[in-house]
Amino acid sequence: MAQNRVLSQDEIDHVFKKMAQGAGGGGHTPVAASTYDFRQPDRIPKDQLREIHLLHENFCRNLASSLSAYLRAYVMVHLVSVLQLSYAEFIQCFPSPTCLAVLSLRPFEGKGILEFNPTLAFPIIEILLGGPGTQAQTLKREITEIEQAVLDGALRIILRDLREAWTSVANFDLKMESLETEPQLVQTLSPNEPVVAVGVEVKIGNNTGMLNFGVPAIIIKMLRQKFDQRWSVRKSEPSSEEMMRMATLAATSPLSVRAQLEGPTISVRNILKMQVGDVIAFDYPATRPIEVLLNGKPKFEAHLAAVGNKKAVRLAGPALQPKGNATPKLAPGPAQSGTGQHGGRQPSDGAASPHAATLAPALSEA
Repeated sequence: MAQNRVLSQDEIDHVFKKMAQGAGGGGHTPVAASTYDFRQPDRIPKDQLREIHLLHENFCRNLASSLSAYLRAYVMVHLVSVLQLSYAEFIQCFPSPTCLAVLSLRPFEGKGILEFNPTLAFPIIEILLGGPGTQAQTLKREITEIEQAVLDGALRIILRDLREAWTSVANFDLKMESLETEPQLVQTLSPNEPVVAVGVEVKIGNNTGMLNFGVPAIIIKMLRQKFDQRWSVRKSEPSSEEMMRMATLAATSPLSVRAQLEGPTISVRNILKMQVGDVIAFDYPATRPIEVLLNGKPKFEAHLAAVGNKKAVRLAGPALQPKGNATPKLAPGPAQSGTGQHGGRQPSDGAASPHAATLAPALSEA
């Protein structure tokens, strides 16, 4: 019977108090447990959200200028927030009815959401139809098809500035696929799918409305490397002192200089018939300049010359497009000395410019 006795609340509290004192070692207050929702989205790093914040600050500045020029009215645009929410929470933030554009985010899979608040849409429509658009609007109805067509130009301007703001990270091909009025009917993502929500406040006269842009968090995570590269590039922009130092180091760097004739092709039969004293004719005109290569790349055209007892080249101009190789002829004859042995020719004056470079022994290799 004693085992079936029901404990009173005071006795239960006394038991838990003793257990807490024994575990705490002296009666310390136990740490209160906090609730955790396992359905909450995976968090995006704060530095990445900070980069998104900077992107949309630039977007706000551009949009204020673009809308002011388009509407011929003074427009103020301010970035309010950059948050990470679930798709269900993001949709619940919108009034009903509203102006909701479903966007394609190609080349990425997934859909973006652009919400155009009615308190912002109707003043813009009024201005575009010739009205002042300065009085506060209290209309709470769906926009008509005609009004959607009038609003289409403003939406295109917003998408253009939004696309340009994201250019440094991703080349989104933002295109409006559909325009809805009921947020609950737009099911482009699952309710628990994480979304990065950007809230922008737009003020036109006495009218203030919100412009909300949402992009799936999975796409933001795919672009993490792009965000890191954007940060590293911005930090590594060289100063004028660093550029001068690099120019000084590059000025003393050695370069390989080589002057060569375009090597001919010759059959193995003719090679086997070669003997000492044979002359190889290149079919290369004596007046045609030869190529001067810097580190293996053609840079100049030059003519053969001589400086004292050394061969040299006289620069004639920048290098042109490569020409086809000439077919050589093997003609027996007496051995010739100097460059004549390879069809070359030295200038009669025997002089060279101060910029002459030493001729590499590529001729004999041919």
